[in-house]
Amino acid sequence: MSMESLPPASRADVEAYRAERGPRHLQWSPILLGAFAATAMSFILVTFGASVGLGVTSASPTWRDASAALWILSGIYLILQAIISFGLGGYIAGWVRNPLAPGPVEQIEQADGLHGLAVWALAVVMGAVLATLLGAASLSRNPSAATSARTSAAEPLLSYELDRLYRAGRRAPNIDLSSERAEAGRILLTASSHDGMSTDDRTYLIQQVAGATGLAAADAERRVDNVIANAKTAIARSRRSTIILAFSVATAVLLGAIAAWAAACAGGRHRDGAPLPDWMVHSNSLDRRRTALP
Repeated sequence: MSMESLPPASRADVEAYRAERGPRHLQWSPILLGAFAATAMSFILVTFGASVGLGVTSASPTWRDASAALWILSGIYLILQAIISFGLGGYIAGWVRNPLAPGPVEQIEQADGLHGLAVWALAVVMGAVLATLLGAASLSRNPSAATSARTSAAEPLLSYELDRLYRAGRRAPNIDLSSERAEAGRILLTASSHDGMSTDDRTYLIQQVAGATGLAAADAERRVDNVIANAKTAIARSRRSTIILAFSVATAVLLGAIAAWAAACAGGRHRDGAPLPDWMVHSNSLDRRRTALP
């Protein structure tokens, strides 16, 4: 039977189908309230974690002395704060939402869960925009926005190695080594490549260090070799911490969606006075204490 030969559905059938599906539109006031609450709670928890040293990355050179256990603990804390933050936002959205019409429990929980998922999505977007704005503001305040020949991506990562590379007991005043440091940083970044630093780059780096510091050729060669080894270690540690951070962020966002859905369903059950699932039954103790007080 072709689509053209199908009889048109009656209005009663359409209304019955809509009643069976229930209302599908979202209420944006609870979603906005939950998203703001989730973003605020996440900011508080991340700031607290950074204040006690739970950070996967750091601008200080001493971050490379941190152990892998601290990186993993920081990643676990990032995941836990996401679960708490998104759970709070989802619960608020489910508790504040007004059910439009009575219906089966499954449809009500689905609508509450969708509101929690909307809170999660909006909070993720708000967090990404906030992080982008903070990063852009920090870059605009950075006075080192010079030409590309005088800057290098290796400077924040290998700043200590570059300091050691061009350290000299005596140097004429008013000598600017920014270009040399930037070039040396770009060369040191090749040390962690598959083929490693080329012989020509190593020889050139030795000549530059000997000319800038006044060291003998043998001393300059030993210094360059030590800096190359330290640069490899620093780059490897930075790569591991970046992988842990990326995995932690992805896991936190994914588990945050699940927490927002479940918390929104729990908030809806509290709103309607329905019993919670077995895995949430301990949260009913607060309601029992409230009813016992009068």
